Formats: sequence, structure tokens, C-alpha cells
Amino acid sequence: MTEKRGTLAKRIPSTQLALSLNKATSLMKAKRKQVMTAEMLLMAFLELPHTEAYQLLQTFSRERGFAWNNLTYDVERAASERQARDERFDFVTERGERIPLSDEILTVIDEGLILAESQGKKQCNTAHALAILSKIKVGTHWLLTKRGITYQAVLETMASPSVVVDGLNFVDLVAKAKGGSLGPIYLRPELLANLTNLLSMTVNRHLILLGPTGVGKRSLVLGLAKLLAQNQGPTGIKSVIQLNEQALVDDDSAVLQAGLAAAKDGVLFLPDIIRFFNGGSQLAFNELQKALLGNDLAIIGTATDDQFAKLSKLNLVTDRTHSFKVPPATVNESTEILKTLGPAFEADYKIKITPESLTETARLAGRYYTVEPLPGAAVHLLHRACAQLKVDVEVDSGDQVPQDGRLDVDDVMHAASRLTGIPIANMQSDERERYKNMADHLHKRIIGQNEAVQALSRAVKMARVGLKDPKRPIGSFMFLGPTGVGKTELAKALAEFMFGTENALITLDMSEYMEASSVNRLIGSPPGYVGYEAGGQLTDAIRERPYSVVLFDEIEKANVKVFDVLLQVLDEGRLTDGKGATVSFSECVILMTSNIGGRFLADPSLAEAFAREAAEEAVKTHFRPEFLNRLDDIIFFHLLTDENLRDIMELLLKKEKRLVAERDLALEISEAAKTWLLEQNDRPEWGARPLRRIIQKHLREPLADFLLEENPPPGTTLKVQKQKNGGLKFVQSKSKG
Repeated sequence: MTEKRGTLAKRIPSTQLALSLNKATSLMKAKRKQVMTAEMLLMAFLELPHTEAYQLLQTFSRERGFAWNNLTYDVERAASERQARDERFDFVTERGERIPLSDEILTVIDEGLILAESQGKKQCNTAHALAILSKIKVGTHWLLTKRGITYQAVLETMASPSVVVDGLNFVDLVAKAKGGSLGPIYLRPELLANLTNLLSMTVNRHLILLGPTGVGKRSLVLGLAKLLAQNQGPTGIKSVIQLNEQALVDDDSAVLQAGLAAAKDGVLFLPDIIRFFNGGSQLAFNELQKALLGNDLAIIGTATDDQFAKLSKLNLVTDRTHSFKVPPATVNESTEILKTLGPAFEADYKIKITPESLTETARLAGRYYTVEPLPGAAVHLLHRACAQLKVDVEVDSGDQVPQDGRLDVDDVMHAASRLTGIPIANMQSDERERYKNMADHLHKRIIGQNEAVQALSRAVKMARVGLKDPKRPIGSFMFLGPTGVGKTELAKALAEFMFGTENALITLDMSEYMEASSVNRLIGSPPGYVGYEAGGQLTDAIRERPYSVVLFDEIEKANVKVFDVLLQVLDEGRLTDGKGATVSFSECVILMTSNIGGRFLADPSLAEAFAREAAEEAVKTHFRPEFLNRLDDIIFFHLLTDENLRDIMELLLKKEKRLVAERDLALEISEAAKTWLLEQNDRPEWGARPLRRIIQKHLREPLADFLLEENPPPGTTLKVQKQKNGGLKFVQSKSKG
């Protein structure tokens, strides 16, 4: 019969206590013990400096004057000698192992939880466990009490803010700055001056720094700490206290209380302050509320604009705090920030960084890495560039990075290309040759339409070598022409040329955007409307892939509100989505197709000049002048000639040959068969569109029946010939080899 065993619930021990129990498991195995004892847990506390129990024991060691090594020796000997009975109750480790617990461990955790709940906490932490370990009913009692570590002494020391030290619940940034361990900080003088003025007020000194991640909110507070360390900050403020993030997860109310006590007559810094209003414990919120209502200390929180929109609905926030907007750094400021951080990057990555590469990092991040604002974007890019260089040098020269490993402008460009997907890096000789022959490459897929191919090629090549307005899209073109002449195919060919696959083309069918409300699907719904969280199809796609070809198919069908959105894209190269975030289109090619005026362009009886003039008038009648004036060009696609159609047929038949080749068969199509296929096109005004259907009906379907019936062996060549009475026939030749 299987023995029934209990399991310690994961919600009972705090994160630190769970880590301590895992550590005790390792110690227990090293001593070949089968059951975890109280001595093992105390031994784990002595080896985990980040726990509150360790910090309390250190405090007692200083105050009581006992030797730390002697305590460690006595506890280890007791843990080795102690035997305990399995109480059929297990702790499940992080690896999923079940570890039997002794009756004393169960007592420690059970009574520790009761103690925690009496203090308004939900979990037993290491300090609570240490208090119970000192009780007379537990075997560790004599080890602790003979050194003055009694139950009452532990409780009193827990309640004293003086025991909280750097790295446990909070850190004093001013003290770190004075000790030289704060790290390099670039001061933004104007922002710091405004911040200092607000903190110098006698009432309502609480601030919430606003801005997206990466804008420099935390760096501004670090700059304040640096000023205070130099006795240059607001009068009367001596400290800037920042709470420990890991400790907050463990017990937010206790950590906040400790931080508030330490920050009296100073500043308490609370990154992501919304956590205390949304999802934090009620006790922590109550403590923060009392602090905001008072003036004993100044509270500086941080929030994004979206978070502050929620916070501003609370009277406590609007009445008792000032919102302080932190703008993105300029490219010049970002360069100076990188220069300040440069030595630290060199030390961390063991490389050298040239001054020019720092300037280029700031410039490229500001222009291309729009996911994050400056200076965060520049710092992120510099990390990527340094990491890549370090990896490259290690691969080339072994484990040791040589002292002459240098980060230069080319390294930064390559890192920016990898980070953004934009081919920023200086063109190599093969890539330069490829772009030089761009039109020829496109003509491999596009038959005829030389005007359209040349116009697109010129725009992309100018942008590729940096000769374009940095704000506007690479190019914006409207393709006019009848159906089936290659408008959409040219867009696919351009995407394939630039990205290696035509799947990189972002296609939006404007027949789906005919209603006024459909514009929200492009840019996202505003706050409070259905679909707000979903984002916009266009803005989200460009945010993920800023270097794109965007095709607005059948643009004439779009609602007038869609054109209002496109005006901003074409003129300024940016768009603000429903959430207020700006998306850059400066590295996009904007293409639009339209059939307006197509009936004139498709009429072979009209002279080409007259047909174009008539089509232009139709376009001007349908589209607003301010929209047309923002386009780089309107490109006309002419009717396909018989020769063009034959060339397109050749391209389509090559695809059929590739499909057959996958079965290790060869396909040979006679000229007579090709001519017969072309003769089946009874709607030449539809351009190349009918050709696929003709090949499907007269070649692929009969070929499928032939393969099923004859089952030719691999290596067979299938010859496609025209029959005398019409239709095609298939003839097998001998197998290869």
C-alpha cells in the first residue's frame, strides 16, 4: 500500500525562504542525510547573504560580539550529528524532488507563518523562521540563545530599520555616490534644475516622472543623487532611497515601510509606482497613501504615459503629486551620455571603443531604432555592437580577447542592421553591384513596364546611399493601369529584391477599409473603444519591420478617413497610433495600385498620350489634390503586347518545370504547345491574369491525370506537344542514364 504524504504548499514560504529550503536540500545531500532538520535550515541561512535571516545574524554578531566562524562551526557540527524522523511531509524543490521534513522544520514553518500573519504578511520569510528557530522547542535553540539571539531579540531587531542594509530591502543612492559605487552618470542640467526646484518646495514635493521606457527617468534620479553627494542638491535632502525590486516581490509592505523610515527627510524613489495602486497589497497602498498625504519626505515615482492616464483618475495622485515630463535626449545629448558610459562598456566587454563609433551609435539609434527613445535606444545599440564584436574577436582568436579589439563605425552599422532589420551597414562590393543592377533584377520578374521599374529603382538606390529626406518615406508611388499588367507583381518583386522574399510585402486590401470606422483597424482604436488593446494592422506591422514595402491595393476603394491618415505618412513619414505612440515610415516604400482610368489605358484604339491624359483626369476627379501632390510619382502601366504575354507565359512555365523537377522528372514544352496555350486567352484586355488559369486547366490538370495513370519512373523526360485536333499530349522519353 502506497504511503500517503503531505506537501508543503508553495504559497507558504516566501521566495527567500524557498531558496533557503533548496539550499538546505543541497547541504543535506552533501552530508548524506535523509530528512531535513532545523540545523540544516539554519546552516543554509548562514550561507545565503541576500536573505533577511543572514542580515539579522550579522547584526547580532556585531552587537553581541560573537565570532561568525564559531557560529558556523557549531551549526555545521550539529547539522552533521543530528538525526530526525520522517514526518511524512515533503518540501518539493525547484527540480521537483520531494524532500522529507522533520517535525521541527514543520514547527518552524507553521509557527513562522502564524507570526507573519500577525504582522499583516501573507508568507513566512527567513526572519520569521529564524525567530522560531530560537524557541526552546526547536533543537537550534541552544545554538542561538547562548549567543543572545532569543525569540524576543529577533522580533525587536526585525522591527528596527537600522538593521536593513544595502542590497536587502533598499539602497541609499547618495551613499553609493559618495562611495564611488554608483557608476558613471551623465547630468542633464536643465532637467535636474527643474527637478531641484520642485523638491525645494515645502509642500506637495511628490513627483511622478513621465516618459516611455528608455527615456532616462531613472538616470535623472541617479543624477540627483550625484548632486546631493556633492552637496549641490536641494537643501534639507540628504538621501535618495531606492527599494530592492526582488524584496518588493517577496513582501512589498515590509520593504516599503523600511524604505519610508530610511527616507525620512529625504527622497524615496519608486520606479513603476503604479504597482502600489494596481495589484500591490492593501497594506503597502495604505502606507504609500499616508506618505503622499504628508511632507516628511519626498516621493519620486516613475510611470509611462499610459500608466499615468490610469493614475490621474485618483484624487490622491492629482492633488498630491506633480507630473514631470522627461523628454527623450537629443542625438548630441545621447552622444555625451555614451561618452560618459564608454569606459564602463570597455571594461565590461574588454574592448576599445573609438569616439567616432559613439557618435554614430547615437545618430543611428535616433534615426532607425524607433522602438525605444533616446538615450535608451543608443545604450541598447551600443550593448549589441560591443557584444557582437566581443563574440567575433573570441571566435577569431580563441578565449582571450586581445587588447587591440576596437569597436568602429562599421561595427556599429552592422549591429544596427541586425537590430532593426534595416540594411544600414556600408555596402560591400557584391551588394553595391546588386543595387547598381537593380532594374535588371526586377525585370527578371516584370515583363515590360520599364517606366515603373526605373522609377522604383531610382528611389531605392538614392535611399540606399543616403540621398533622401530622412523624414519622408523612401518613395511613394501610385500605379495606374488595367488589371493584369503587373502592378502587384512589381510590388512583390521589389520586396523579394530588398528582403529576399516576397512575403516581406505588407499588403492591405483597401476594399476592407471602405467604412469610416475601418480606419481604426489601420492605426488602432483610441482608448475606451473596442479593439484598443489589439493595436493597428498598419502601425503594428511597421513597428515590427520598419524597413518595408507597403502596398495599398485598390486604393480608390478606401474611405476618405484613410486618405487623411495617409497624408501624414506621405508628408511627414510618421503616424500616431491609437495608443499615442509614433511610428516612423521613413524607411518604407509606399506603393498604391488603382484601376481608375484603367478603361482608357486598356483601350487599344486610343493613342497612348490621349489614354494617359484621360486617365490623369479621372484620377484628379477621384483623389484630392493635396493627396496627389504628396506622391513622388504616378506611374502608368501600359497594355501588355503579344510578345510580353509570351514572355510572361515563359516565366509561368518555368514554375511548372520546377514543380515537376521536384518529382525527379523533366518537362519539355514545344513552341507549338506554347503558342496553342496563348491562343486560349480569349480576354487579352485582362492582361496576364488569364494565363495562370489557362496553364492550370490545359497543362497542370491533364499532367496530373497522366502522372497518376502512367506513373513514369524518376529521370523520365515528359514532352508536351500540341495535338492536331487541339489540346496537348504528353510523350515519355527514355529515362536518364
